[in-house]
Amino acid sequence: MQVPLLRLQCGVNSYDWGKVGHESAAAKYAATTATADFSIDSEKPYAELWMGTHPSLPSKDLETQRTLLDLVQDNVALMSPEVTERYGGRLPFLFKVLSIRKALSIQAHPNKKLAEQLHARDPKNYPDDNHKPEMTIAITPFEGLCGFRPLSEIVHFLKAVAPLRYLVGVQTASDFEKVVKGSEDSEDPEQTKKNKDALRTLFTSLMKSSSEDVEAAAKELVSAAQSSPETFASLVNAPDTNPSNAAELAALIVRLNEQFPNDIGLFVFFFLNFVTLEPGEAMFLKADDIHAYISGDIIECMASSDNVVRAGFTPKFKDVDTLTNMLTYSYAPIEEQKLEPTEYPYVVLNAPAYSSASSSVLYDPPIEEFSVLKTELRRTGAKATFDPLTGPSILICTGGTGKITVGRKTEEVKEGYVFFVGANAECIIENTGTGPDDENVFTTFKAFCDLTGQEDSANGH
Repeated sequence: MQVPLLRLQCGVNSYDWGKVGHESAAAKYAATTATADFSIDSEKPYAELWMGTHPSLPSKDLETQRTLLDLVQDNVALMSPEVTERYGGRLPFLFKVLSIRKALSIQAHPNKKLAEQLHARDPKNYPDDNHKPEMTIAITPFEGLCGFRPLSEIVHFLKAVAPLRYLVGVQTASDFEKVVKGSEDSEDPEQTKKNKDALRTLFTSLMKSSSEDVEAAAKELVSAAQSSPETFASLVNAPDTNPSNAAELAALIVRLNEQFPNDIGLFVFFFLNFVTLEPGEAMFLKADDIHAYISGDIIECMASSDNVVRAGFTPKFKDVDTLTNMLTYSYAPIEEQKLEPTEYPYVVLNAPAYSSASSSVLYDPPIEEFSVLKTELRRTGAKATFDPLTGPSILICTGGTGKITVGRKTEEVKEGYVFFVGANAECIIENTGTGPDDENVFTTFKAFCDLTGQEDSANGH
């Protein structure tokens, strides 16, 4: 029987939007397990650390250099027969660290049925047939765009931002306002459908704008942001609807334009919720939810897929028709996108008598492929003993030093170290750090799949 604890070597992707050199957490973490032929280039952007079995960048067992995919397919017990059968012998989730220096594309991920169709039609741009719901947990302060804004906010921006109204078309904007007026927050299913249909028409009109029109409108938009930041996107005759952070929005438009000059994404901004997350805060994105990341370092977990439908803020392949057709056009305040963690009940936290500040919290999205645990052990000797899970898990350390024990095997853990923990194995982690108490925090994130459901019974799913 394979000992169900493997230290992993994980690869890092270099995309233009990644943080550069040693500023990238993804690069620093990759370097902790890299082979001799990898060293961080101080001028190269590093975007994503991948942890999992996805064939585009599979993780390897550091000791044997065999891929994790080979190992779990050779030994079904590592993932459990149930998980192996359900997900075709592959890990059901892909775990990542993203280091974001500049905006990455306005995008959505297809649902399972659409993913199968896109992969069959265009395997070059849609490399697998799986859906990709995903969860984001901030490691550092994060900025992003997520889901359509409340309709009243979109109506405000159509009135207050002349270049936006010009791009979508004055008549199209007026038609949208007539449909939703007085019913922006209606819960009547028939009205909600009308609102979504109107939003689809409006957004599609924007996305089909010619590049010449977008360039002219963008120049006018950026000029307004630079010349009048305090009143940017504001209305004189409707001050109650004006954004309270006008100057912040103006600065953001200027910054995004520096990254992607005259891009359609500058106008998509007015349709989407602008979200900031502090470390530990999270949001969940269902398949077919529109979003874009702007800055920060995050933990990301998703179904094991690399399918992205893009339409702005990117030099890569854009598929505007697919994007505008696939979206759900759900609209809601950003608070409804955020995912609140809950206390995790299947762990025993043993801390020194003078410390009770350690914690283990569960981020549990409404899907079966994955959940994520964040554990903070404060002060030397603090320990967490996790009940066995019926499925596999991957653990990464993002701060401090410690050790991990599974069965008779114990390994040291440092920032950036990644481990695979097999199914049905008790896992113990312990803080071995030294230094001032307020700085001695051993932090780990663990993604896992547990089909028989500790997390289900914990949250009543």
